[in-house]
Amino acid sequence: MSPPPNITDFASKNWQQQLAQAFNNIADLCTFLQLSPSDLPVSELAIKAFPLRVPLSFAACMEKGNPHDPLLRQVLPVEDELFAYPGYTDDPVGDLPATTQSGVIHKYYGRVLLINTGSCAINCRYCFRRSFPYADVQLSKQKQAAAIDYIAQNSSISEVILSGGDPLLLSDARLSELFKQFDDITHVKRIRIHSRLPIVLPARITEEFIAVLAQSSKQIIMVTHCNHANELSKETQAACHALKKQGITLFNQAVLLKGVNDNSQALCALNEALFAQGIIPYYLHLLDKANGTGHFEVSKIEALALMQEIQAILPGYLVPKLVEERAGAAFKQPIF
Repeated sequence: MSPPPNITDFASKNWQQQLAQAFNNIADLCTFLQLSPSDLPVSELAIKAFPLRVPLSFAACMEKGNPHDPLLRQVLPVEDELFAYPGYTDDPVGDLPATTQSGVIHKYYGRVLLINTGSCAINCRYCFRRSFPYADVQLSKQKQAAAIDYIAQNSSISEVILSGGDPLLLSDARLSELFKQFDDITHVKRIRIHSRLPIVLPARITEEFIAVLAQSSKQIIMVTHCNHANELSKETQAACHALKKQGITLFNQAVLLKGVNDNSQALCALNEALFAQGIIPYYLHLLDKANGTGHFEVSKIEALALMQEIQAILPGYLVPKLVEERAGAAFKQPIF
């Protein structure tokens, strides 16, 4: 067991060093949170199936001594992950049938998604790609040219989405090279980046990274992934401010998760907190039914009731769209 990390020392490190110091075992995480592993329904088999990974910057937002903390629940490997829930699969949203070549998922008209890396800064236990065959599919440097050529030859593609894993784990140099290649494709108007890092590892949003974005001739959109107001901090606010200052449009997509945000108070607080940091609440997803995630499911009936409650409290611009993704569908399906 390692000694508890020092927050001040952690904050002085660069984002790569912070990432390297992420918690990867229950004992160290519990020591930091002033909990005993015996207080938690932890499963070592679940950890073997899907490793634990939690940056200190995210763990620092958890309530110490609280085994039911909503942020802890998002990352805690539990026995329920080993249960086989009916209707749950390894590819719940149909990514693999829509993979046209290595690293390229072309599911929706006008948009193409690139899987540049399978790595993440945090392993969210509800992840719909937790069983995704990244080793076979992700876009290596060698295969990047073919992916760019695919986009260049398809004039219907107006938006490129960088996903993963988390694309912000790529180096600034590789992102810069990628953006320069997009600059030469006139029919591409926008680059959309889906990333959890501005929330869980805000130190990633450096001046150097902002400079990479500034050099692109395309409109840049950042879609953050935040599920609970407690995930937001003064550090995430600084990261969002730096992005907004550069003219980057910020949206958020959240997942409706049992025991995390499945009540109107939590959802209202989340959307208010997002907007206060310059992020527009855009999507609230029903859980994608990936194997190992069934204990997080909130039913459609419950979700609709929650939406009615928050619509009665929040102004319309703070109410996200309730959607689900269905394999083979031409767009995300609104839930009315």
